[in-house]
Amino acid sequence: MAGFSLEGKRVWVAGHRGMVGKALVRRLAQEGCEIVAADRSELDLRNQAQVFAWVEKMKPQAVFLAAAKVGGIYANATYPADFLYDNVMIEANVMEASFRNGVEKLMFLASSAIYPKLAETPIVEEALFTGPFEPSHEAYAIAKVAGIKLAAGYRKQHGCDFISGVPTNLYGPGDNYNPLGSHVMPALIRKAHEGKLRGDQEMVIWGTGTPRREFLHADDCADACVHLMKHYSDLGHINVGSGEDTTILDLTRLVCSVVGFEGEFVYDTSKPDGPMRKLMSADKIRALGWAPKVTLAEGVKTTYADFLAENLERA
Repeated sequence: MAGFSLEGKRVWVAGHRGMVGKALVRRLAQEGCEIVAADRSELDLRNQAQVFAWVEKMKPQAVFLAAAKVGGIYANATYPADFLYDNVMIEANVMEASFRNGVEKLMFLASSAIYPKLAETPIVEEALFTGPFEPSHEAYAIAKVAGIKLAAGYRKQHGCDFISGVPTNLYGPGDNYNPLGSHVMPALIRKAHEGKLRGDQEMVIWGTGTPRREFLHADDCADACVHLMKHYSDLGHINVGSGEDTTILDLTRLVCSVVGFEGEFVYDTSKPDGPMRKLMSADKIRALGWAPKVTLAEGVKTTYADFLAENLERA
């Protein structure tokens, strides 16, 4: 079903209040479709009966499954049961409800956490299951692999046009800046900002600063998801990334430059680095005609502006 059109369709963005969900809503405004969504107070995606009833009532024709419980190294290590249970329930409920109600196409958003800790870089889609997961986020990875396999299962068994995308590390407006639950980019932005306000002379960096990470702006991710929804229809998952990576140290320097923090860096090597490199291959999605538009420097600037606006609203 390559060539799927979103125009005139009723499109459900599951997880519309999250960073990627908000970006999808912004991007879908260009597609001439009707966007439907439900707040958590109205619909608990972990509750099968609620999800089945809501989907039967709203009858979406296309679904972007961006809802998930997400977090950084600390959160993943501390709450493995929550990360596994919540994510598996969300995936299973949304996909089964979509199948039962004749959804024409569904896109599931997985995570680069699915790939083995020691996968050769750039990581190709076929690297799945070629080695053990990174232990610090094993529960989350297992849940996301379950989602990929579930989507593939509905395609194989029922002929559903369900596809899976694997985004790299995402950042952008609407990110989670809570120091106990955030990923590296928003954590660095908050740490640099608060350090600047206090006049700190140094900033502590977790680990050695040498691991390399790939980043993709949420708006680019949303654009890629819409592109895949329209032009991709296959059993296998497909990577959604920038195709470039940077060291944590260079990222920290960029963030501090944007924020205006001028202190020195101190490395807390008692904290884990995680995998040394996690660059994903972008060859398949490039071959489909998609490439990112937001540079890392531009993205950090707009994300910091969002952080300032969010904190101003709470003040």
